[in-house]
Amino acid sequence: MDNRLKSQKNDLNIALEAIKKQIIIISPAYKLVAINGEMDEIHASPMPDDAPCCHELLFSNPTPCINCPATEVLRTGKPALRHISLKDTQNTCSCLYAFPIDQSNSLEKAIVILDFDLPPLAKFDEKRLTSNIFLRNLIDNAVDGVIAADMTGNIFIFNKAATKITSYSKKDAMENLNIREIYPAGDAQKIMKKMRSHEKGGKGIVKSLEQMTIRKDGTSTPIRLNASIVYEDGNEVASIGFFHDLTESKRMEAELERTQIQLLQAEKMSSLGKLAAGVAHQLNNPLGGITLFTQLMLEEHELSQDATNDLLRIQRDAQRCSDIVKELLEFARQTQREVRPHNVNKIIARTLFLLRNQSIFQNIIIVEDYDKSIPDIPADIQQLNHVFMNIILNAADAMEGKGRLVVKTFMEADEEMLQITITDTGPGIPEAVLSSIFEPFFTTKEEGKGTGLGLSMAYGIVESHHGKIMAENLTKSGARFHIKLPLRSLET
Repeated sequence: MDNRLKSQKNDLNIALEAIKKQIIIISPAYKLVAINGEMDEIHASPMPDDAPCCHELLFSNPTPCINCPATEVLRTGKPALRHISLKDTQNTCSCLYAFPIDQSNSLEKAIVILDFDLPPLAKFDEKRLTSNIFLRNLIDNAVDGVIAADMTGNIFIFNKAATKITSYSKKDAMENLNIREIYPAGDAQKIMKKMRSHEKGGKGIVKSLEQMTIRKDGTSTPIRLNASIVYEDGNEVASIGFFHDLTESKRMEAELERTQIQLLQAEKMSSLGKLAAGVAHQLNNPLGGITLFTQLMLEEHELSQDATNDLLRIQRDAQRCSDIVKELLEFARQTQREVRPHNVNKIIARTLFLLRNQSIFQNIIIVEDYDKSIPDIPADIQQLNHVFMNIILNAADAMEGKGRLVVKTFMEADEEMLQITITDTGPGIPEAVLSSIFEPFFTTKEEGKGTGLGLSMAYGIVESHHGKIMAENLTKSGARFHIKLPLRSLET
């Protein structure tokens, strides 16, 4: 029986020696117990203190290897598998399998490590590494922002476009930023709620959701969000979002909307101008007759005081109608224009000189802020006088003779247009009528105090100069008129 066991042992040793791969047995202290060719050295006695450690002998490392499967065995007491290399080559990957064993006649355990070369796995790992690098570059250079976070909100993917949208650096975002902080308060929870429902593209998905993101400096960026939840074994483990910056789109939409409004306004004003011109010409003759015969009656007849007063009232009302007709003709641009190079600063200054001594301006502070570098522009000086006077008088009326009026001229960034702003500290223009203030006969003044043609005429004059005029309310109070005029003459 003993001879048979000895023969089996010899056969086993021969078989182990024939294996071309390494088999290593180490102690829990990583001391080398046996290696191929030394299997008969396994014994129950303790290892000598000067026995080499496997990591020192094989790799000249003072500490255990990072990926050593023996470390996992010592931690869990169970077999472990690792992919490392015991050979000094970049082309060979070793699959190391380690498991614990009991050494005979001793309570001390040993660990067996088996080394199997897997060249195909090495090629696979190389391809996988290349694919991972390509994927990281693809994500990092994507046009849209890409942000991924775990379910606690910690970010682990943050590309260059995300940095542009949020102004957080990649390092700052991945180390210090929580995904909830890039949304307005409470919006992150709302987005997750949408993703968990079927409201925006299906469960776990949200598509084309317009949303605001909060930048590092506290300002906001409009984005279109496409996001999804990442599941693993049916559990939510992460979320990933693609952020498309809508800043430029929103700017273009706003510009397009303003242009459309201006085109509609111009078309409306053109139609009304033609109508106004026709009405004015039709009214001129009868008004002239009323005025003439009223004056003849006053001069040629002995009338009572009451009759005289009535005729004077007729004359005053006829004259008022005549003035309205003149404004209608001006609005319809039926008067002759004389366009010459003029300095807008001087035109405004002259207008203010004529107005500042009026009683309504006694308690109004007038601030003149002129850009002295602006060149002369082609303009009809009388018509621009009328535009500035009308807007400034309206501002004084709105402030009820007390407040601050600021008139400013400056060049636009592209240096194609000159801009004039007239700002008051009045109550502002009611939002409900802001879009109608340039329409003919529209007025917020009491009956008899305005014809409603002043701003309409100003609009027509600015348009005839190929410029633009608009009004806005300020945040706190007051209103501001913007007038833009071209620097160069344009063909009509």
